[in-house]
Amino acid sequence: MTKTPLALWALVVLVLGLSPVASAGHARTHSPTLLAAGLQGGLGSTVGPGGKLYVAEPREGRISRVDTRTGAVTTFASGLPKQIAAIGLGGVMDVEFVGHTAYALVTLVGTDVGGGDTVGIYRVNGPHSFTVVADIGAWAASHPPSTDYFVPTGVQYAMERYRDGFLVTDGHHNRVLRVKDDGSVSEFRAFGDIVPTGLALRGNEVYMAEAGPIPHLPQDGKIVSFRAGSPVTEQAAGGPLMVDVELGCGHRLFGLAQGHWSDTDPGTPADPNTGQLLAASRDGSMSVIAEGLNQPTSFELIDGDAYVVTLGGEVWKVDDVA
Repeated sequence: MTKTPLALWALVVLVLGLSPVASAGHARTHSPTLLAAGLQGGLGSTVGPGGKLYVAEPREGRISRVDTRTGAVTTFASGLPKQIAAIGLGGVMDVEFVGHTAYALVTLVGTDVGGGDTVGIYRVNGPHSFTVVADIGAWAASHPPSTDYFVPTGVQYAMERYRDGFLVTDGHHNRVLRVKDDGSVSEFRAFGDIVPTGLALRGNEVYMAEAGPIPHLPQDGKIVSFRAGSPVTEQAAGGPLMVDVELGCGHRLFGLAQGHWSDTDPGTPADPNTGQLLAASRDGSMSVIAEGLNQPTSFELIDGDAYVVTLGGEVWKVDDVA
């Protein structure tokens, strides 16, 4: 059986720091600066109320607020299911706001992996209060994918607001799910072994990052786009182990690649300090904006600057990229 790499993503790897290196790419390169550190395993992120950056901390079952001016970190919500240490992945993977209400995506905490919590989307009612609004794990277990898998409840990675609900990527089951506000779940789009990761939306157009199958060759790290019922269009390729995508001004696409992968064990992260922030070109290629990133997981664009979250719980700022 071919194992989908995201299903075992080993978040227990210690982050050694970020050492940006100049690039000879077509785009002007930038030197990132450290904004915040000490988060308990940085994963998904979003821009929330007040223009602040909100970051999922899976090891503590927490969502933190990061002030993009000062780097000050405050707890927004805690008490969500924590990552199971023996697995090294899962817990709170992503966060998204609908107005001033936050929603958390939680994965790999169900009984199929030795946990006892619900795999799905949680609404944040207060600093320590949550409601499960969608049991994605139960739906996934009763609707298995056509590709190979070994975790029945799947490994969900990212979510974005879409119409009356959310779109959710499942990197293990190789599909995008549609989750409505009433808690119903359905398959929005199924893929082969491409490992869907980050998401961005503009209207009804969905932009998605693909990490690509092992060995995560750069040509397999892609940004694609599609609409409901429409063909998939490749927008750009060339990011080694792509994990996120964002849209900048003028419909310009940016991608985040975790970096060169040299391990032989499926599911391990990229080599330290090989991650890249990339800009997509009209010819489908990608130019390096910043490199030397240490196992990045997600990023956001705020006022033209990029804020990159790393596996080890750091946030790095890259000025004037968009």
